[in-house]
Amino acid sequence: MEERNNWVAVASAEHVARGRELGIMQVGHGRGAPLKRIRAGDRIAYYSPVQKLGEKEPCQAFTAIGTVRDELVYQADMSDMAEGFKPFRKNVDYDRRAHDAPIHPLLPELSFTRGKACNWGYAFRFGLIKVTDDDMDAIARAMGRTPEHSHIPLDHHATR
Repeated sequence: MEERNNWVAVASAEHVARGRELGIMQVGHGRGAPLKRIRAGDRIAYYSPVQKLGEKEPCQAFTAIGTVRDELVYQADMSDMAEGFKPFRKNVDYDRRAHDAPIHPLLPELSFTRGKACNWGYAFRFGLIKVTDDDMDAIARAMGRTPEHSHIPLDHHATR
C-alpha cells in the first residue's frame, strides 16, 4: 500500500469556493504536471492569500480541506470564461463541515512557516507544497475537524 501524502495548494478564496462546488482542484493556473504527483487518498488543503485573484483584499486563511478521490487528471474546457483556457483538474471530496482557518495562529506550529516571522509566505510561492501529517492534522484541527475526519470523503460529487 502506498503512503498517503498531504498537500497544500494555493488559490484565491473565490477560486477555491468554485472548486469546492465542482468537487475539483486546480493548481498553478491550470497546469497539469503538479497534479500528477497527487494520488487518490492524499489529503489536500487550500490556502487562500487573497479573496479574489488580481485583487488585494487579503484572506490569509485555509479555505478548504479534503481527500483526492481518484488518480484521474483531466482537462476541462473553460473557453467560455477565458478564450482557450483548458485547465487540468483532479477530483476531490471536500469536507463540507470544515470552516475557514486564519493562518496566523498556525504560523508557529506548521513546519514550513515555523521561525519565519517575516517571510512565512515564501513557502507558498510555487502554488503546491507537500506537507507533513502533523502539518495537515494541525490545519484540520484549525478548520474544526479532527485529523481522522479530514481524510474521510464526506461529500461526493460526480460533476467534472
